[in-house]
Amino acid sequence: MEELVALCKRRGFIFQSNEIYGGLQGLYDYGPLGVELKNNLKQSWWRSMVFDRDDVEGLDASILTKPSVLKFSGHQDTFTDPLIDCKNCKARWKADQLKSSNCPSCGSDDLTEPRPFNLMFKTAVGPVEDKESFAYLRPETAQQIFTNFKNVIDSTSKNLPFGIAQIGKAFRNEITPRNFIFRVREFEQMELEFFVNPGSDEEWHKKWVDLRVKWWKEQGVGQENMELYDVPSKELAHYSKATVDIMYRFPHGLEELEGIANRTDFDLGSHSKNQKELNIKAKVMSNNKSNSRLAIQDTDSKKWVVPYVIEPSAGVDRGVLAVLNEAYKTEELTDGKSRIVLALRPHLSPIKGAVIPLKKNHQGLVGLASKIKKDLQKLGLGRILLENSGNIGKSYRRHDEIGTPLCITVDFESLDDNSVTVRNRDTMKQKRIKIAKLKDSLTDILK
Repeated sequence: MEELVALCKRRGFIFQSNEIYGGLQGLYDYGPLGVELKNNLKQSWWRSMVFDRDDVEGLDASILTKPSVLKFSGHQDTFTDPLIDCKNCKARWKADQLKSSNCPSCGSDDLTEPRPFNLMFKTAVGPVEDKESFAYLRPETAQQIFTNFKNVIDSTSKNLPFGIAQIGKAFRNEITPRNFIFRVREFEQMELEFFVNPGSDEEWHKKWVDLRVKWWKEQGVGQENMELYDVPSKELAHYSKATVDIMYRFPHGLEELEGIANRTDFDLGSHSKNQKELNIKAKVMSNNKSNSRLAIQDTDSKKWVVPYVIEPSAGVDRGVLAVLNEAYKTEELTDGKSRIVLALRPHLSPIKGAVIPLKKNHQGLVGLASKIKKDLQKLGLGRILLENSGNIGKSYRRHDEIGTPLCITVDFESLDDNSVTVRNRDTMKQKRIKIAKLKDSLTDILK
């Protein structure tokens, strides 16, 4: 973990948030390369969930959440952790972090009794702060999907089974943020709510577990570092009938990378119940049952169905940490030296190709390199970088370390024969390629 943290700081992947003022625990900022890696991972997820399927639609909902939403979802009552204080050193711990009756920090056994600690952040809404005018920062992205269920159906005419996908920020006031970006207070989720007919939920649950394992392998996460964990019934969340966690061997140990939950009809049913109560209170009765229930009409039976929900939910930050851990390698070279290589899958690499003039600020070389960079950038494959450093060896090492798949060197021969030298990050082999064929070569390698 120390090596990864050092690399992320040194090369501009991830920084401690508010660092110049001492930092703020559990918050991190993504730097110039980190934001590209993070966006590439999100785009890969979005392509697999939305673009590659015809049964999933996208959503981008608000972060501020009305308290009634989280009341009827069960979060106000259940979204808590047991908190224990050490009276000696004043350290605070989640109860499940204590492997004995002693404080992990100072060893004292003078501890408080566990007490519930709500993990949700509150904020004032409107010009006057009082107990009625507040909202929560959402603790998960799922609830706004459920509250928009009817809007999506009405606007897209979807039939079961279908899903709603969302990537967005969530906030949890963690007692003890830890392990770099693994457990933080502000994070992003990649979440799908997939709605199915009751009775088909267990079959769909298994399908989505298999699909999600396959997707992580495509991101470069090795099968040997993943395990499936069937969460015992006593550990299930309040909404879950069954949950399978994809566990990954992070640098700090085996922990959850993604959870695939069978939420049954808990959420849609809870919000439907609330809507029915509100309608009765307002004395608004409707013949259209879908107005009082978050339901969908079955195309065959014509009956209204409250669907069951299968939820694959992954943390973007944990995903970034996993792919960085998988890609990080130290290799010994034949000259007795070593190099650090970030062997990211090309579609995740922050920079797809670096165009490097052999001599810094040479008008002819830099001009040709700039033209090549602009032409390659138009392919839409990702960021292409012009690096006018003048030191080829150091440039190669830098781009090995940040995961750039290809380095394209423009030398003096390029001005005469319209060819460039293309170096492969993983093999370090170099190949002379005509500039006219560079687009096709780059496309083949990156795709």
